[in-house]
Amino acid sequence: HHHHHHADEVFTSWGKETPKTFSRAEIEKILAALDSGGYGKILRAKGIVGGTDGAWVEFDYVPGEHEVRSGRPDYTGRLCVIGAELNEKKLAELFGL
Repeated sequence: HHHHHHADEVFTSWGKETPKTFSRAEIEKILAALDSGGYGKILRAKGIVGGTDGAWVEFDYVPGEHEVRSGRPDYTGRLCVIGAELNEKKLAELFGL
């Protein structure tokens, strides 16, 4: 499927570093919530975070589809959300930051 963007939409990004750990199920739930439209017009989200089981959880999101997989170790978790009209306060709450 194709996504069409209007030239007047201004894309911004929201990013955080966090030592917080997440389960795979939590990340799946967060990514599904991004489809709700309540967090802005999300074009892409990606990150790597510490997993509650000690492994690292890596994720990629585009509207309507997402992937969660095991990642290689890093020194801290990183989150990045790109879109238009992002609600940064709600994004921080969604990720529990």
